[in-house]
Amino acid sequence: MFPHRKYSALALLLICSRQKGADAFTTAAQRPNVLSATTSTSLAAEEFGPSAAVKERPTTDDAAVIDTNLTAEEAKQALIDLIPRMTGNEEEYRAVESFVNLLEEKYSPVQTIDFLNLAMAGEWQLLFSTNLTGKPNRKLRLRELVQKIEADGFGGSLTNSAQWDYSDNDEGTFDSTGSFNIKCSYKINQGARMVIDLDRHELRPANGSGVPSDVPAMVALLNRAIPKEMFDPNDHAMDTTYLDADLRIARLTGSKHEGVRNIFFRKGQLEIKPV
Repeated sequence: MFPHRKYSALALLLICSRQKGADAFTTAAQRPNVLSATTSTSLAAEEFGPSAAVKERPTTDDAAVIDTNLTAEEAKQALIDLIPRMTGNEEEYRAVESFVNLLEEKYSPVQTIDFLNLAMAGEWQLLFSTNLTGKPNRKLRLRELVQKIEADGFGGSLTNSAQWDYSDNDEGTFDSTGSFNIKCSYKINQGARMVIDLDRHELRPANGSGVPSDVPAMVALLNRAIPKEMFDPNDHAMDTTYLDADLRIARLTGSKHEGVRNIFFRKGQLEIKPV
């Protein structure tokens, strides 16, 4: 378990906007750059259901060279140290890709539904996505992006919640704040694969906060700032390719977001400081 730390929300959530077209850990022809993850002890058990094909690995000769003898704990520590220092260059993305691939290769999947649900349930803070390509906008600040999983057997609910501040004036000061919730349901139908359906979006200004004068324009900015697979989770499924007490790596599969990785850390283990 890592010590309590403060990282910049911009560094952790929007650094990939500097990337030139990277959107997934895919094949060498599809992937110009890539991104990544972090932390400690893997949870494993016995098989429950058909095995999903979630162990695909890109085989790129130009991937950053890392010590393949690293333990999962060491690879996670290296990633947690690397992410807040990233400046957006290709070498950093290749290093992150290599660390994530190493973690996934060393992972022994959780293979009983009860144990999987116990390990997945709770609130997970997004640290990194390979699908954040929008440029930051000075009118909107995301303070936090959390995925909450409430498991119930082979199904459950999943809520992506963004905490936002919005500037509705020419001075650039934030005069409204609140949450934007993307409520979904899911079913597990193959191995640990979660098939997700969008139920609804909810925009909730905080108590005492002003309401944006142009709500559709503000939601459009949220759509640009939040990873597309989290804003509109329809038509894709999510495989858990690494999971322990603190860290979860999810690989998206489907026509729109094939190969995208989202990296989450258990909420409360890191403190993200807005900029």
